[in-house]
Amino acid sequence: MFKKLLKLYNTMLLKGCLHTHTTCSDGTLTPQQVALAYEEKGYDFIAFTDHDYLLKPGYDEIYNNVKSDMILFTGIEMTVFLKGYIHVNRIFGDNQLLHIFNHLPEYDLDIEQIMERLYDLQKMFTIDAMEITTKGFKVKRFDEMPFPHPSIVSDDAHTVIGIGRAWIELDARRDKDSILKAIKHGDFWNCYC
Repeated sequence: MFKKLLKLYNTMLLKGCLHTHTTCSDGTLTPQQVALAYEEKGYDFIAFTDHDYLLKPGYDEIYNNVKSDMILFTGIEMTVFLKGYIHVNRIFGDNQLLHIFNHLPEYDLDIEQIMERLYDLQKMFTIDAMEITTKGFKVKRFDEMPFPHPSIVSDDAHTVIGIGRAWIELDARRDKDSILKAIKHGDFWNCYC
């Protein structure tokens, strides 16, 4: 009982987004500007997930120089070719790694085709979550689908206008690995403005 209470005591409600873009690829804001914009909206964590094929040299150093009170994850949005292209976010914790099958509504695929792609993806990566929003907007048919992995939302922001449309909230310790573990277990809430 004491360990359970201690665990609850050490957790807090955290708000975050695990899919953002910066000038390190095709975003319009620098990583520092992105961090400030999310911080102003009350976020506790974000992930920089710029596109793999557009990454500018030295992007990791730029990310590491961002000043913020938020937890800043680094990651990459990978382009994977499986009967066309799909995107997968790879997000790095301290010891944990998270893979998210991104923006499902944007592919114009039916559920059977999505499940085919997921099956093939899982031969390459351990998929941990499925992103069911498109640029932060709710897509009802995806919100109600029974996927085999947790359904997650994000704003996939490329501009300041896109920041804050959709986010997750979770109870976890304020560290990278605790956040990623909670997501893998589906211990979070999807939220929209």
